[in-house]
Amino acid sequence: MTIRGFLVILSGMVALALPASSAHAQSDTIDLAPAIVKGFVPEKFMSGLKIQRIDSATLIQYRFQNISELLALYTPIAFKNYGPGQLNTASFRGTSANHTAVLWNGLNINAPTLGQTDFSTIPVAGFDQLSVQYGSAASVVGTDAVGGSILLGSNAPAPGLHVSAGAHYERFNNYQGQVGARYGSVINEKWSWSGKTNAYDGRLNNDFPYAERRGYALLPSQSGQRGLVQDLFFQSKDDQEISAHVWLTRNRLVLTPEDLAGRELTLTEAYRTMLRYRIRTFTVRTAWVRDIIDYAKGDFSQPDHATTDRFSNRIEKDFNLGLTPGLANIHFKAGGEWIYYRTRVAGYDRPAITENRADLFLLTRWQASPRLVVSLNLRQAFITGYDPPFTPSLGAEYQLVQKENYRLSLKGSYARSYRAPTLNERHWKDLGNPDVRPENGWNKEAGIEYKYKPFANHSFNSSVTVYHNRVKDWTYWNPAMSYHVENLQQVLARGVEVQAGYQYHSAILGAGINGGYAFNKSSQERAYDAYSSDIIGKQLAFVPLQSGNVNAFVSYKSVRLTGQVLAVDKRYTTFDNSQYLDGYMLVNILAESTIKVQKVALRFQGQVFNVGNAFYLNVRNNAMPGRSFALSLTFSYDSQ
Repeated sequence: MTIRGFLVILSGMVALALPASSAHAQSDTIDLAPAIVKGFVPEKFMSGLKIQRIDSATLIQYRFQNISELLALYTPIAFKNYGPGQLNTASFRGTSANHTAVLWNGLNINAPTLGQTDFSTIPVAGFDQLSVQYGSAASVVGTDAVGGSILLGSNAPAPGLHVSAGAHYERFNNYQGQVGARYGSVINEKWSWSGKTNAYDGRLNNDFPYAERRGYALLPSQSGQRGLVQDLFFQSKDDQEISAHVWLTRNRLVLTPEDLAGRELTLTEAYRTMLRYRIRTFTVRTAWVRDIIDYAKGDFSQPDHATTDRFSNRIEKDFNLGLTPGLANIHFKAGGEWIYYRTRVAGYDRPAITENRADLFLLTRWQASPRLVVSLNLRQAFITGYDPPFTPSLGAEYQLVQKENYRLSLKGSYARSYRAPTLNERHWKDLGNPDVRPENGWNKEAGIEYKYKPFANHSFNSSVTVYHNRVKDWTYWNPAMSYHVENLQQVLARGVEVQAGYQYHSAILGAGINGGYAFNKSSQERAYDAYSSDIIGKQLAFVPLQSGNVNAFVSYKSVRLTGQVLAVDKRYTTFDNSQYLDGYMLVNILAESTIKVQKVALRFQGQVFNVGNAFYLNVRNNAMPGRSFALSLTFSYDSQ
């Protein structure tokens, strides 16, 4: 079966399933929310936007892998992956790697120099919650949220002690180990505390038994990743909370390690720290993040060194206004954030760069009726030497049908987005442009969700979303001007996303299937110079026109078997669409079982990746490895 044939069948299957959204998917949109928002990310104010939550069972399945391996199979995000452990960037709804905001407990952790995240450096072990927000959310999130946002969060553990240790081995001599503990208890009559400590260490040697596939070389590489996560929560009975969060990561990647003259080293380190205090509806947060990038070629003794420090302070207050008796049906969140950047990069035009940024925002959620929720959000950013646009958004969700076992919801959003120029784009010696303008645009989307639960142990859900996202002043490293940075493009991304799923659960049996299909046309709409005029209307490079995925599982008692299919359409590698990479289809199988003896549990997992040994490229002239397998064993003790 061809890739295109699979995608057509999948889209038909998903559409006919209307019952359904992803089994890991979207939020219940109309339920009356509590008066106090205790989470780190204000999803409460994203009415009208599509939000997909990945469940805890899936996070456990992928605890030894990075976030892109999970998201590629459960979302339509396209990843440009150079190989295992190598650079891995995202294209969200047809935008570039600079257009996805990655938030950790509400703090944007994209590298300020690059304006993006290498997803190979974000392991699933680093967080407890994962949500994907589709489309522009600049009014809520801030800069970078043009195509969408990845929201990572930390949960306060339950009381008691939970200890775990695990080991993971994958073919090609790749392995990882993890140890962790969750704990908590009562301090006194007023206060209780809880915390989480998790450490991981792994190495990808990539000892491939072959040097090439179908005439394309596999780029030899070795990478090591280690990290430490520490969360502490102190909670009182009079509605106060103090939390402290630390996430330390170190990733060392060496390309062509046997070639002493041509080998390349990229060492990235991140020190992320946060302290947060909330008393009822008032919250203050302070954070410090240091990003370090070392790069060397050939001789590793004196690498180019780049260090960026980020100091962030945020303050916010929630208000309620009741217009309907018995309902506090207008909820406001007002606040501001100030960020100070200090960076030293060898390639910049000055030895040290500093910058101040600030944001003022007002977020609202109006429960206009038991069926209708409206959000109007306003944000204004301030950046040293720049004038970012005012970014409002308006979203609404309406429950068209609301019955005990059946619900049909409509949603829509109209929002302005922007992306502040990166430090590299402004300050790189000779190639940077201090006059480059912030990108800005408008995103429109509308969707329908259907949920049906005919019996207690059966559930169906589905969603269809259409979107239209125009981005002006798209930044471009112009090859016609020796790769000098300019605002050269106006890009239009439009498309449709369909998700559908079914689940069955009983005391000993379980089964489920969910699928997704995405059609995305993303092209340059307007030329700002003669060089770019010949590529108007052409699909952007490395953005697939179609993609789809299917995940199905069956479980019996503590044994679970999962099958996965990922299909990606061809991707053009040139702006004029004269060259392209063929589409591909990958099939994975996961089997797992847990043995419990009183308070002790042993969890076994086996995985087979690329069962069909499919040949595919994610970048030109760099083949991806074929079939592989992985085994993992996790020991855990729970005092409860």
